[in-house]
Amino acid sequence: MYLTHLLRMARWARRPPSAKRVKLGLAVIAICVALFAIERLVGWPDFLTTESTPGGRITR
Repeated sequence: MYLTHLLRMARWARRPPSAKRVKLGLAVIAICVALFAIERLVGWPDFLTTESTPGGRITR
């Protein structure tokens, strides 16, 4: 690990984040997991899928 990671971990050990900040982080993770689960269960809409071209070329 790099020295900056060790310094950041030491700072977190001395001054842990507040309860509000922890709740915010958990809420963001929960929203991401919910969106991922919905996408897996329902599927990706066809109108948001791009049409692939051979060789990755852009057609005009």
